[in-house]
Amino acid sequence: MSNDQTITSRLPLLTILIVLIGLVVYLQWPASEQQRKSYKRIVAVKNATVAMAEFIDSVEGVGTARANEQVLITSKYSDLVEEVFFQDGQIVKRGDVLVRLNNQEELAKVKELEANLSESVAQLNRLSELLTTKATSKSIVDQQEAKTKAISAQLLSARTKLDELTIKAPFSGMLGFREISRGAYINAGSVITSLDDVSTIKVDFTLPERLLTKIHVGQKISARNSAYKNIKFIGEITSIDSRIDASTRSIKVRAELPNDNLKLRPGMMLNIQVVLLVEKLLQLPESTIIPIEDKHYVFVIEDDVATRKEVSIGRRQPGIVEILSGVNQGEQVVVEGALKLRDGANVKVLEVDGVAVQAPEQSEGSKA
Repeated sequence: MSNDQTITSRLPLLTILIVLIGLVVYLQWPASEQQRKSYKRIVAVKNATVAMAEFIDSVEGVGTARANEQVLITSKYSDLVEEVFFQDGQIVKRGDVLVRLNNQEELAKVKELEANLSESVAQLNRLSELLTTKATSKSIVDQQEAKTKAISAQLLSARTKLDELTIKAPFSGMLGFREISRGAYINAGSVITSLDDVSTIKVDFTLPERLLTKIHVGQKISARNSAYKNIKFIGEITSIDSRIDASTRSIKVRAELPNDNLKLRPGMMLNIQVVLLVEKLLQLPESTIIPIEDKHYVFVIEDDVATRKEVSIGRRQPGIVEILSGVNQGEQVVVEGALKLRDGANVKVLEVDGVAVQAPEQSEGSKA
């Protein structure tokens, strides 16, 4: 059989095979297309609830902690240190004896003058009795009275010096390092130690002059220090400077912070927050806001479908944005995963109200 006859005989078989393949593809195509169309992309997200909450309008400043009262304890006289009655960092009360200098000479002088005064007073009493009987003259009595007063004044001076050789705490507080030792000779003006009243901490800071009408004495403030990350110290403004600094256009403010637990120390840097106004308004986490050109959007979740809505925002705080319009209280918005969404996308909520929660804070000081 020739080649032409062989090809001619196989044509019907090839035609039937092509038709069968086409038929199979035709029958299978609608099912594949239907399956593709029925597939829906679901995006996993976390959400937050649009809620009314306190929005604190505040201003910040930086200041340095100072003791309520502070002094360097020094000696008024040059002498030997006889006794030391305190240790480094000791808490003392007003009037507690800290150091006693050598006072033997002054003590002896006081005793001598006390004896002289006693004798002079007795002599004055005798002369006064004689004067009543005209047995002595008025001038002699006056001379003795003047002598008695002079001895009394000398005794007062000697007692004062004797008392000053015993150095006492002028107020209650915490002592610093001891700078002298028993038996040491110290000069007048030598520093013995420091004393700080740290039961209350003062802090001075500056604010822009535009806030002058928004601050007042008694206004609450909070302070933070890096040593106490989760603690804020509550105090209040106690005074406002009478002048505006002409070079910086700022005003100096002084506040006081109760320090009963002695956690704050003089010299600490404090970050101050002054509360100007507390309002209740709609707010959302900053991560829910999607800026596009000059507009802002959020994705609102309803029946597992994310719908993009334009919102109008107001003031901002770290992690928080004020919502003026566009969403209503109680609506659920996407807080995490919004960048993967399109308008009308199907979503699966992984965590209800999945907003990052700050570490719990403690407050110390006056009533917050």
